[in-house]
Amino acid sequence: MRLILDLHIHSKHAQACSKDLDIKNLEKWARTKGIDVLGTGDFTHPEWTKELDDLLVREQDGIYYTATDQAFIYQTEISLIYTQVKGRRIHILILAPSREVAKRITEYFGKQGRLDYDGRPIFGIPAWKVVQDLRQIDERIEVIPAHAWTPWFGVFGSKSGFDSLNECFLKETPHIHAIETGISSDILMNERLSRLDGLRKVSFSDAHSYWPWRLGREVTIVDIERLSYDNIIKAIRTGEGFWGTIEVEPAYGKYHYDGHRACSFVQSPEETKKNGKTCPVCKRELTIGVQYRVNQLADKESHTKAKLQNEIKLLPLSEIIAMVLGKGLATKTVWTEYWNILKTGKNEFDVLLNVPKETLLSAGNPLVVDAIMHFRSGNITIDPPGYDGVYGVPKIPGISLNTDVVKED
Repeated sequence: MRLILDLHIHSKHAQACSKDLDIKNLEKWARTKGIDVLGTGDFTHPEWTKELDDLLVREQDGIYYTATDQAFIYQTEISLIYTQVKGRRIHILILAPSREVAKRITEYFGKQGRLDYDGRPIFGIPAWKVVQDLRQIDERIEVIPAHAWTPWFGVFGSKSGFDSLNECFLKETPHIHAIETGISSDILMNERLSRLDGLRKVSFSDAHSYWPWRLGREVTIVDIERLSYDNIIKAIRTGEGFWGTIEVEPAYGKYHYDGHRACSFVQSPEETKKNGKTCPVCKRELTIGVQYRVNQLADKESHTKAKLQNEIKLLPLSEIIAMVLGKGLATKTVWTEYWNILKTGKNEFDVLLNVPKETLLSAGNPLVVDAIMHFRSGNITIDPPGYDGVYGVPKIPGISLNTDVVKED
């Protein structure tokens, strides 16, 4: 059974998230995208807990279902800011095997501080201590370093304070089985670090809205005999049944290269190494991106192909349409083209990956269809890459793209 998972999302109760990010919209757009299992997001928030209790009406093998049978796993993200010799900061993703265990996790964090102000609350607990304490609640709880390379809160980010998982998790490191790559890195980049050998590299959306250009932007795929929490966690922990990921090109991510958004300045890691980390325009420090950190920490020049997971590179269908037609993501023109093309397949992932070109052409704009084919074959470039909160700029041979129309978050 091949399943598409997006196990890192948020709810309407998290800061900087859509106020319409509720279960009804999540189940609708998960089906539209082709996502089989969603994370609940934010299960420590008291108001969201009530909604999950009311709307996830059936449970089987640690998977919770809505009345229309959309599957969810209890999931949340926690921000940790503390001192360990020096200032440290990290976001962690937590998966729970049941509603009851999720509530025990909530009780644990509730003793450490407030939970009602944000779906992603902040605590001053060391990451290793959280892993140790959660394992005492239930050993099936899975902790994954979230968006591991982003500058401010990724475990390997340039401003997080860590250079290795061991520095962060100490004696609990053997209980870290995966890292979330984030949109500015991919499997090939992570394979350059031998210290990450044996770990799964998962990708999820970290969605702050339910729209199809955010939900399921990155996903993880498993091949398991039967849908259950334990089988999904077994795939993450051991690799058995772990197929791989669907991701965006890492250069499209907002923190791939080094730069300074306020000055529209971007440069490669090689240029940073030569010219320094100071913005030549304003003389302030650049935001050091993911590629620089990978180069800094890597102990291999290139990946070892024998160890690679499967990986597919795509952009959301809405973004492709918007860039080709030069219209905003939420405009009537883009929605009309989106629904027309979607009719040719089972869902968005089916359209992007499987539907024959001739079938797509029966319903879609030829330029949009050509762009889908280019993405499907990997025939795109990103120039310049993303930096300091700015997305990279995709380029497709023979097709003029307006990337300004997809910049909003």
